[in-house]
Amino acid sequence: MTGGKFEYYMPTGLSTLDPVFGGGIPPGSVILLKGDIGSGKNEFAYSSMINLSHLLNQGNPGEKVLVPKEIRYITVTKRKESILREISQSFHEDLLSNIDKIRFDDLSDIYFDTSLVPISWYSEYDDIIERMTMRRKIHDNLLTTLSFTLDEMPEQSMVILDSLTEIATQYIAAGKWPDLSAYLRGMQRVSKKWNTTFYLILTKGILSPYQEIEVADAMDAVIHFRWEESSSAKRQRVLYIEKFRGVMIHLEDRDLVKFAVKITSERGFEVINIRVVI
Repeated sequence: MTGGKFEYYMPTGLSTLDPVFGGGIPPGSVILLKGDIGSGKNEFAYSSMINLSHLLNQGNPGEKVLVPKEIRYITVTKRKESILREISQSFHEDLLSNIDKIRFDDLSDIYFDTSLVPISWYSEYDDIIERMTMRRKIHDNLLTTLSFTLDEMPEQSMVILDSLTEIATQYIAAGKWPDLSAYLRGMQRVSKKWNTTFYLILTKGILSPYQEIEVADAMDAVIHFRWEESSSAKRQRVLYIEKFRGVMIHLEDRDLVKFAVKITSERGFEVINIRVVI
């Protein structure tokens, strides 16, 4: 960023938020979308990928604009069909005309294989021979499987990981928290080499405060979604930028850190007014 402007930027696809960043965010950013249940973190990710899907295969619209070459949605426990159903029920069909351009990856087989969940509940491969054949194509370690999924993507992509919460709780239960912490720092490093932007979704309050801080420290940016009580006693969704390397100082200079937001079926996730830092 020179003089308050990035050399290159990747749009978030959110027309009311991109102008705050001067058009978009630094490509290769690893961004934690942290928040309470129902606070808007998932809708932020959905809206971003839906809007960016309209720009795929169109080339870069400007000299300094990097449009993702591919959008990948990686789910740890959810079915692709469930995610698409939720999106179709939440957003107007006019927004979804290019949703088929988004690629989905499902890691649920490797996630649930170490659990007591019956195979028939999560796997498409009920036959033992089919499962053995499939197992040869994937790895026993969830993060190793994720790495191979990421390695096959083109550079300058956008990746949504749904969710870091599920991966973290599994690694905590297995006593392997340091492995996950190191992995996140490795992801933050390689994202710059790839110019790939990551959204990692985390539900607040499930990890310990220490672990949340450690995760945040490994990120380029932390966007916190939460509910606040307004003066009229109505609940209001709020977006708070807790951290953004290379960007935060320019936002603070203009008091652009805290935003009220709304989510509608016609426009998705929107910033509706700017709050001055308290």
